[in-house]
Amino acid sequence: MVKICLECQSEPEERGPGSALRELLTDGETASTDTCSGARLTDFCAVWDAGVFLVSAAGKGAPSGVKKRRLNEAETLNSVREAQFQRLEAARPRGLGRGARGPVLRMAGQPPPWAYTAVLLCALSLGGAIEIPMDLSQPPTITKQSVKDHIVDPRDNILIECEAKGNPAPSFHWTRNSKFFNIAKDPRVSMRRRSGTLVIDFRSGGRPEEYEGEYQCFARNKFGTALSNRIRLQVSKSPLWPKENLDPVVVQEGAPLTLQCNPPPGLPSPVIFWMSSSMEPITQDKRVSQGHNGDLYFSNVMLQDMQTDYSCNARFHFTHTIQQKNPFTLKVLTNHPYNDSSLRNHPDMYSARGVAERTPSFMYPQGTASSQMVLRGMDLLLECIASGVPTPDIAWYKKGGDLPSDKAKFENFNKALRITNVSEEDSGEYFCLASNKMGSIRHTISVRVKAAPYWLDEPKNLILAPGEDGRLVCRANGNPKPTVQWMVNGEPLQSAPPNPNREVAGDTIIFRDTQISSRAVYQCNTSNEHGYLLANAFVSVLDVPPRMLSPRNQLIRVILYNRTRLDCPFFGSPIPTLRWFKNGQGSNLDGGNYHVYENGSLEIKMIRKEDQGIYTCVATNILGKAENQVRLEVKDPTRIYRMPEDQVAKRGTTVQLECRVKHDPSLKLAVSWLKDDEPLYISNRMKKEEDSLTIFGVAERDQGSYTCVASTELDQDLAKAYLTVLGRPDRPRDLELTDLAERSVRLTWIPGDDNNSPITDYVVQFEEDQFQPGVWHDHSKFPGSVNSAVLRLSPYVNYQFRVIAINEVGSSHPSLPSERYRTSGAPPESNPSDVKGEGTRKNNMEITWTPMNATSAFGPNLRYIVKWRRRETRETWNNVTVWGSRYVVGQTPVYVPYEIRVQAENDFGKGPEPDTVIGYSGEDLPSAPRRFRVRQPNLETINLEWDHPEHPNGILIGYTLKYVAFNGTKVGKQIVENFSPNQTKFTVQRADPVSRYRFSLSARTQVGSGEAVTEESPAPPNEAYTNNQADIATQGWFIGLMCAIALLVLILLIVCFIKRSRGGKYPVREKKDVPLGPEDPKEEDGSFDYSDEDNKPLQGSQTSLDGTIKQQESDDSLVDYGEGGEGQFNEDGSFIGQYTVKKDKEETEGNESSEATSPVNAIYSLA
Repeated sequence: MVKICLECQSEPEERGPGSALRELLTDGETASTDTCSGARLTDFCAVWDAGVFLVSAAGKGAPSGVKKRRLNEAETLNSVREAQFQRLEAARPRGLGRGARGPVLRMAGQPPPWAYTAVLLCALSLGGAIEIPMDLSQPPTITKQSVKDHIVDPRDNILIECEAKGNPAPSFHWTRNSKFFNIAKDPRVSMRRRSGTLVIDFRSGGRPEEYEGEYQCFARNKFGTALSNRIRLQVSKSPLWPKENLDPVVVQEGAPLTLQCNPPPGLPSPVIFWMSSSMEPITQDKRVSQGHNGDLYFSNVMLQDMQTDYSCNARFHFTHTIQQKNPFTLKVLTNHPYNDSSLRNHPDMYSARGVAERTPSFMYPQGTASSQMVLRGMDLLLECIASGVPTPDIAWYKKGGDLPSDKAKFENFNKALRITNVSEEDSGEYFCLASNKMGSIRHTISVRVKAAPYWLDEPKNLILAPGEDGRLVCRANGNPKPTVQWMVNGEPLQSAPPNPNREVAGDTIIFRDTQISSRAVYQCNTSNEHGYLLANAFVSVLDVPPRMLSPRNQLIRVILYNRTRLDCPFFGSPIPTLRWFKNGQGSNLDGGNYHVYENGSLEIKMIRKEDQGIYTCVATNILGKAENQVRLEVKDPTRIYRMPEDQVAKRGTTVQLECRVKHDPSLKLAVSWLKDDEPLYISNRMKKEEDSLTIFGVAERDQGSYTCVASTELDQDLAKAYLTVLGRPDRPRDLELTDLAERSVRLTWIPGDDNNSPITDYVVQFEEDQFQPGVWHDHSKFPGSVNSAVLRLSPYVNYQFRVIAINEVGSSHPSLPSERYRTSGAPPESNPSDVKGEGTRKNNMEITWTPMNATSAFGPNLRYIVKWRRRETRETWNNVTVWGSRYVVGQTPVYVPYEIRVQAENDFGKGPEPDTVIGYSGEDLPSAPRRFRVRQPNLETINLEWDHPEHPNGILIGYTLKYVAFNGTKVGKQIVENFSPNQTKFTVQRADPVSRYRFSLSARTQVGSGEAVTEESPAPPNEAYTNNQADIATQGWFIGLMCAIALLVLILLIVCFIKRSRGGKYPVREKKDVPLGPEDPKEEDGSFDYSDEDNKPLQGSQTSLDGTIKQQESDDSLVDYGEGGEGQFNEDGSFIGQYTVKKDKEETEGNESSEATSPVNAIYSLA
């Protein structure tokens, strides 16, 4: 409730303080009260349901000077209210989160947080009845008692409470069943000290049931007697279930069935639930459900209902025990004996199982109409349970009106309607409608609302001074109308002594010129057939001067601009008058910004700084006066000037919520945080600072409202923001298969919460239990806007489905799987893929393929017919049946092509004719490459060429070339080159012009490298010499020079020969590299002796038939020294240089024709 009080003056000035409040209270809209156009608002108030907030700018009757001053103050106040308004506007929730949240004034339904202190003072001042100080004489007052219907646990001692106060302290006694209960005669019963509470002790034996009955407590002193309610004592009971043997319940499939529970009568009534004998809960739905009376109702029985038994269980509250009835066993007679899961959700399930469809009929309540009575304030529960095939749906209506939406809710799959806290307006006719595709039926329930007595005006204690008048009022209502009975001190008023000062007028007792003798306790008992109410109210006649009841010289601190009440509790008889003064001033505080209530509390409508000071309250009656002082301090309010803002964050990010506060520096500030209006636990993912809260790694559980609470010991300010976390969606639920067909089914699901990020896609997965049980495969994908889809199915697959929801954040957990559905079989419509034939050895061929999965098998016993034959021959097909995914053909030639076919087959037939695939048997090592040629066009490069092997024995995958440079005995590092199978040329870049190269080339298949062919590069020619010879050979000067050199060499040779022929000594020993043989003639100085006597041919030569001398194979032959006559002689005929490169023996033998024309041979010929 929001109430706006406005008073207007006709002065058309700038807008006054009321405008801001009006906007604040009406959210910027026009107030519902009458307003003055262009007028200044001079007085206004705002009333909340939970408290009062009152603002006043000026009083109508104030002097003009006072009005002007207060209007100026109001204008100052207006700026404050404007700031409040802007803050409240900013504090509105900006994000809707899970549920829509409209604009609120901070915390909806609550006063401003800084008003709590004032409201507390108000409650202390105005709440409750008048209390007499306990040091004064007064009649008894009941302060505590047991409930009217008192049920106790038989295992414990019994306590019946009754406590009272009074001066002098009251004494107690009890009645049981309206008779005096003599406690002293029963050793088990005692009464607590200074209390009327009864204790019945069973430790020494006894039966609690013996003490059941109706008890009433009497509290008495010399001024009167007070009574408790009549307390009905009952002992809790949990009787055992009677033993019974239950025969199996035989029922036709599709017929209705009721399994009765009939629990033993307990006190209080037990809680009923159904389970199997193995303690598994019975699954309930709109077809099978438990009624309010505890019975289990089957709208129609299905074959699967036989899969379990049914036992009714009763749980008793006080003993905490559960009793189980013997289980029911069902025997269902059916025309379709197989419980095929594929028919469970069939669109025409009942007819598919041979069950006749029926129109609905009511199982409870029976018939077409019934009536029900309910007491005011209780819950009304209406129930309709119907049978029928298919299972009927239930809908509820109220004749002549709508159901009370704020109090009505549906239970038990719409079979029950509950209306809470019933009032007279809820009486009338309700009807439930049960319908299925065969028809509908209606049941009408007439509801009558009765009422036990309830208070309209409960009598209150009456305190009078001698000679004063007063009255006690006792008004109650109910249906039927309750009667009122007055008693005094526990006795009927009619039998009490007459009192001329007392007059009874129905529900009111009037007292005139009351005297001390009129003190008593009066009871008002109002009752009807549904219950009773009993109230005590005493009449106390006192002559007491004023006294203050609160501590003296209190310090009260209040918040600026708050509405505050200063309490001054006092007592006196006659009731004193109370006046307030400020700072010792003589004028009474009342009117304007002050208001004094009847109980003496002083209200300051709007606290300002100048209201700070000392306030004195003075209570006066004819017997005297009393006073007390209160010191008032005014503090600045606590304000959150930078509030947390609504935020939307992805999971895993960091969020910071600001909360900056301004407060009175003399007060201690504490900043705390609430989450969803509960204290926030600061975990290690959170960091709380003075002006902010930081959440690291935001998770879904962090979503919710966050409230910053800035509080001091006097006030607090709140600011709320909503954190929306974008998380992965919750998993879909309640998967259902419908529209079952041979090759399709409709899958329907209920989407889970999208966790603030819209669902973009659904992925439907399936699992089958034959080929890959427990392995889930993607079936299809659907947009996030659908929750039902038709799925295409393959033959002979026992499907089970689940659904995964996807949004921008990620994927949900998979839903719980659906029930299974098996399709019928058929021959395969395809053959295995990826058929290959490859040799694993040189004499075999392995045929492999990708096996077909569950959705392509189409039937049981899936197998494969494998056929093969050599390509391009007229051979017949070889075939074999294989259950796996490979077959090895043995004894095959090396690398021969084969034609291969693999065909699928199951118990329903063969698949289509397969395609022919070409495979090859195993490979072997290839032969050596043919015609390996090494050419050396120049000193920089060597060209290599070759041809493919004659017998590749497989698919060539390349060539391997190994080569190494060598020079005499020196060998370089081996180099390896790999070439593609199509490359047959390669050029080697020489490292130097002198070295030769040795090459080794082999071909490769998958098996490895084959035989290698080896070649060497030719010896490198003297390229510089050859080129010069080619260039100058035609020059004349060169020809003449060569001739002169040749002539000179010839002359030298002749001279040398002549000397040797004359036997001269030739010092050749020191120039000869090889040692002489033992037969060599020599002198002591190491020189040869060529004497005339030894006129023999040279060693190592022979005389030809024509008289010429032929050179023999000798290390001393001149041919072995140098080439081209490059050796030089001294004047004595000895060699100047060392031996040059020696010719190979084989080259000398193969060059006889050259020897005949050499210069040496010519000399021998001349000799």
